[in-house]
Amino acid sequence: MAKSIYKRILLKLSGEALMGDDAFGVNPETINKIVTEIKAVKSLGVEIAIVIGGGNIFRGVALGAAGMDRATADYMGMLATVMNALALQDAMKHAGLISRVQSAINIDQIVEPYIRGKAIRYLEDEKIVIFAAGTGNPFFTTDTAAALRAMEINADIMIKATKVDGIYSDDPVENKDAVMYRSVTFDEAIQKNLKIMDATAFTLCRDQKLSVAVFNIFKHDALQNILLGNDEGTRVVI
Repeated sequence: MAKSIYKRILLKLSGEALMGDDAFGVNPETINKIVTEIKAVKSLGVEIAIVIGGGNIFRGVALGAAGMDRATADYMGMLATVMNALALQDAMKHAGLISRVQSAINIDQIVEPYIRGKAIRYLEDEKIVIFAAGTGNPFFTTDTAAALRAMEINADIMIKATKVDGIYSDDPVENKDAVMYRSVTFDEAIQKNLKIMDATAFTLCRDQKLSVAVFNIFKHDALQNILLGNDEGTRVVI
């Protein structure tokens, strides 16, 4: 039986990934496809933690730029990630996966507060842990939250799910001549100004020597291929 080369991973999902072809919200068919991919890699024996964004419901940065107080907008965005986490947990339940949601902001009647030791214990008990509400602080993205949680739980790698196959020299949607990288170092990515994640998250991963992989969540078996060490997506290495 195939076995993952990683014992514990942190999967970063954007809120936009849950929309499918809809203009906003959570598309049931899309979220079920994502859960199917997660279930497939769970069978490899890997411990899975997930950080989820909220852009499909509320994008704090955009509203902040439109005149709303940035901190208020970001707190609203955190609540959107909690909604997405609950939707993901429900989809996992229907797929036979056991998961727990932990929030960086206290909403005790709905989800558990984030407690590092408890999260690690859940992972060791083969439960999937979904981290919601980012870092719990405004002005920090869910990319930064993903990098932070990955380090706190001692993940072997942070895997970022996108709508494209990996990291390109330019936006592949707008530039058909954009070249995809199979592997790139952190320094090369900075030098080439590759848009992988926000600078805070990227620097944190580099400084803590946490490898990053970028892949297409909608490509069948792409996540599984990364965990098996196959030629899939793009890896950012030291």
